[in-house]
Amino acid sequence: MRYKVSGKQIDIGESLQTHVETELSAVLEKYAGRPTDAQVVFSRNAHEYVCETIVHLSTGLTCQAKAHANEIYAAFEGCLEKMDKQLRRYKRRLKDHHRDRSEPVEIIGASSYILASEQAEAEVEPDSLQPIIVAEMETRIPSLSVGEAVMQMELAGSPVLVFRNETKDGLNVVYRREDGNIGWIDP
Repeated sequence: MRYKVSGKQIDIGESLQTHVETELSAVLEKYAGRPTDAQVVFSRNAHEYVCETIVHLSTGLTCQAKAHANEIYAAFEGCLEKMDKQLRRYKRRLKDHHRDRSEPVEIIGASSYILASEQAEAEVEPDSLQPIIVAEMETRIPSLSVGEAVMQMELAGSPVLVFRNETKDGLNVVYRREDGNIGWIDP
């Protein structure tokens, strides 16, 4: 297990690094069988400390949590509580599905684009109908079951997840609907 504890424009002492590694390893050993690496980043936002934690599991799933507090140790403890809750739910879902994944999640590469917002130019007629691409980057698309995709989306805290369906050979999308339910697009 690799730990990377760092700070954005703040100094992280040796005692905080040791505390993070021992507490996080205790939570990960309790719920996650084989985590591969963990990244913990501390930063400051005005008077608050912010702790962001990302843990990659050997199954290919990623768990992340973020917390704010007035003290740096309290920020980490809040983040650790969220991580504990997410991993507990993840383990419960795995037990409920009675499915053991013997192989790691297969991941394929894809391109991801960020398009410019139309709100800035709402009054002016554009020269062409082509959208302006602000950023282009590589992303990973995992091969998951629908249940695992929903779990991954909730663990990551994202509103949408594109994945390759294990049972079929096409790309699928799961997303959180406005009514709080989960939507699934299976083309």
